[in-house]
Amino acid sequence: MADGFAEGASRRDLLKTGALAGGLVLSFNLAGKAGAAAPAADAKLNAYVSLTPDNKVTIVSKNPEIGQGIKTSLPMIIAEEFDVDWASVTTKQADGDPATYGRQFAGGSMATPLHWDELRRVGAAGRAMVVAAAAQTWNVPAAECTTASGVVYHKASGKKATYGALAAKAATLPAPDLKTVPLKDPKDYKILGKFMPQVDSAGLVTGQPLFGIDVVVPGMLYATFDKAPVFGAKVASADLAAAKAVKGVRQAFVVEGGTDLSGLVPGVAVVADSWWQARKGREKLNTQWAEHPTSKQSSAGYDAQALALSKAPPLRTERNDGDVAAGLKGAAKTVEAAYSYPFIAHAALEPMNCTAAFKDGKLEIWAPTQNPEAGRQLVAKTLGIAPADITLHMTRCGGGFGRRLANDYMVQAAWIAREAKAPVKMLWTREDDLRYDYYRPAGYHFLSGGVDASGSVTAWHDHFVSLGNDGRFASSAGMSPTEFPSRFVPNYRYDLSLIPTGVPTGPLRAPGSNALSFVIQSFIDELAHAAGADPVAFRLKLLGDGGMMGTPGQNGYAADRMRGVVKLAAEKAGWGKTKLPKGTGMGIAFHFSHMGYFAEVVQATVAADGAVKVDKVWVAADVGRQIVNPAGGINQVQGSVLDGLSAALGQVITIENGAAVQSNFGDYPLLRMADAPPVEVHFLITDNPPTGLGEPALPPAPPALCNAIFAATGKRIRSLPINTEALKSV
Repeated sequence: MADGFAEGASRRDLLKTGALAGGLVLSFNLAGKAGAAAPAADAKLNAYVSLTPDNKVTIVSKNPEIGQGIKTSLPMIIAEEFDVDWASVTTKQADGDPATYGRQFAGGSMATPLHWDELRRVGAAGRAMVVAAAAQTWNVPAAECTTASGVVYHKASGKKATYGALAAKAATLPAPDLKTVPLKDPKDYKILGKFMPQVDSAGLVTGQPLFGIDVVVPGMLYATFDKAPVFGAKVASADLAAAKAVKGVRQAFVVEGGTDLSGLVPGVAVVADSWWQARKGREKLNTQWAEHPTSKQSSAGYDAQALALSKAPPLRTERNDGDVAAGLKGAAKTVEAAYSYPFIAHAALEPMNCTAAFKDGKLEIWAPTQNPEAGRQLVAKTLGIAPADITLHMTRCGGGFGRRLANDYMVQAAWIAREAKAPVKMLWTREDDLRYDYYRPAGYHFLSGGVDASGSVTAWHDHFVSLGNDGRFASSAGMSPTEFPSRFVPNYRYDLSLIPTGVPTGPLRAPGSNALSFVIQSFIDELAHAAGADPVAFRLKLLGDGGMMGTPGQNGYAADRMRGVVKLAAEKAGWGKTKLPKGTGMGIAFHFSHMGYFAEVVQATVAADGAVKVDKVWVAADVGRQIVNPAGGINQVQGSVLDGLSAALGQVITIENGAAVQSNFGDYPLLRMADAPPVEVHFLITDNPPTGLGEPALPPAPPALCNAIFAATGKRIRSLPINTEALKSV
């Protein structure tokens, strides 16, 4: 099969690595062509690194690139320990190949914490191999050899050789033990911690074909897939003849599908010579849909059920510390408040798409997926073929935010390609993308809290009404019993009730945290004002003066690290030092998620007509001892903050008659560039393992904004998105 892109580069075979009890074992081999006179054009030292004789280095990036810059940062880790100049490195996207690379996914901000140590050792092992090759060639001890910029030196004899010149020799040597290879002292880093542009930047700004939507293969047709407005409803009837009568339409057929909303759902496929023709054919289908049990569900119905459940005994109590009733009764001040947040969509700029080719019982797929192996397994199960018979090429994703962890679009393309008996690119419309998402779930919190005369929180009660079936949370609709301020308040109770739902939900950037932070940090602000305390000082007092609460890496919460970022954010924003004009206020919020500690201050101005303008955001972040690529890290933080503000200011998916109402950016607005505030980012470097940055900066942004609005207007935001009508001056 062809490369897959209209103007793609040639592909190189990867050499596999083996897995033994001691860890990754590198396999060093040469990939030379037949004939002694022809030098090896590309010597592969291991599954990640290959060299050319002129000392150019290619490093494979194992994980999907969804805009988070991982195609740059993971190879940077290898290149640093391999000890080559970054200018000599070309990066290459890996295919989906778990036998070679282990787990390959983009989610949970896990790429850096999972691969930091592993990939440093991969690079160090490659360096050790070329050093050993040089030492044997020169008959000197390896310990006397040093490296720099892709060159091995033996200072005593004055000898030196490039890595490229030594690659053939290195390929014959045994791989070192990854657990014992020496690693660089961070003070000697030349690549890590330096500002590096994203490796795809030039291609992105010049419109090069990098994304799934750009894939072109020989003989390819185009497809659309018509699905029911009510999630999972079956096809009652469709005018296939009318669709086939449209010029360019080759086929139209019903897909029976199943009941699993994360798999192949019922629908009607239209296949044509061009996507526009396929879409015009789809418009002629006049598809009628069967009745479905969830067709009566609605956002208004969920609201009513939540209110009723809040007044009834909970389904169960998830945590009960101390005596909440006594704590509230004995409080100097109490606050009661009801908070809610809506369904929201991922709204990635690149709509869901996938290209598939089925031939002789084997399948080849080009997909912008965050979770390639899960997609392979889903397709294999649905089509009844072996996973080994599926070749999966990972393309760049035009945004993911958790949406592409699901692979429904992949299995749709695979099914259609098999039935069409031709390579097919299946592309969703923008309307499809918003109406058939796995939404961030809606939720409701009915809160009571108390503070004593000294300004300490004495009691906290949250009756959380969430979505779920059969006593279990819907995907991403849960809250942990250890969620802050659990364990920091002596009398804490978390009750739970669930509303049955037929709406598909799933992880959206900082899942769970993106909504819970709004509720928790807004209510903390309410308690601070009830206590007559400064919001920053109140939060520091609530965090206490201890260190780790719970078990690190499991339910651990490092209060000292959070205090550090709260103080830094307040300091950088000049908290309390500047008199702000009327209608302008500052708000602060903090949150721990995905192993990152973040505090953010938002300054916002509310006009007389209720319009909200975010003036500036200050961010303080503690994600450990090493920022791999500060350029990418800052961009990730800024993007997360803007994402959170965008959702708070205007994003909502409304369910009516079991279906999503919103369908495009006209009724689901994203933050425009003109409205995007400056975001000032500060990293607090601490001696902790490095963590990811793609998600943890988002959760504090919405509550910090809402707290700023309260400071500016005295009006409390308890429901998202922000209702600017309620902020109008009387």
